[in-house]
Amino acid sequence: MRVIIYVEGPSDKNAMEALLVNLIDQKSEEGVSIEFFPIKGENNDRGGDAKKELLLNAPIKAVNILCRTPNSIVILLPDLYPKNKGFPHETFQQLKAGIMENFSQALQKKGIQDERLKERFKVFCFKYEMEALILAAESALRGKLGVTSLAVTWTIPVEDQNHARPPSKIVEQLFRDAGKGYNKKVDAKLILGKTSYQEIAEKCTQCFKPLVEFIEGIHREGS
Repeated sequence: MRVIIYVEGPSDKNAMEALLVNLIDQKSEEGVSIEFFPIKGENNDRGGDAKKELLLNAPIKAVNILCRTPNSIVILLPDLYPKNKGFPHETFQQLKAGIMENFSQALQKKGIQDERLKERFKVFCFKYEMEALILAAESALRGKLGVTSLAVTWTIPVEDQNHARPPSKIVEQLFRDAGKGYNKKVDAKLILGKTSYQEIAEKCTQCFKPLVEFIEGIHREGS
């Protein structure tokens, strides 16, 4: 079984691979390959364009993959922030509905009527951004910042942050307060690589935990 997970940029890919390394290894031993792919290249790591491409073009890629590789699952994992990129949405439910509609349209354009493909296409998201996981990894974050405590200025649970003040802005301010600059390409991987994914899942139960539980539940076809 091959599981392909599309994210917005290379930093999301690297951070998730670091956080989920034990789960990825476990699934590999069970005959399940978990692979993350950024929809944008190294020079287009963030921003609305990457999200828009993920929402609009990745469903088309998913259709091609699922038709070509029956023993596969495709997952889309965009940020919820910024809202209304690609199509109108503010909530995860609206985001998922829009992506599923794009997937259905891609099937129709190819003349595919096999509804079973939809069972192998899944949508999750970072609510509101991958940096929510960094805020949940408070111990590793403190270590990276070189501080013994943090003034919690964000909403608990962290997935209840909002579009007006998304997690990345909070993380950037924490780094500035510590006299450092936040480098997403480097810092996200380092922080999440020192954190238990189970711990993060219990702190991010709305959108991240369902992704973890879904991956945990995948088994090699025929087993």
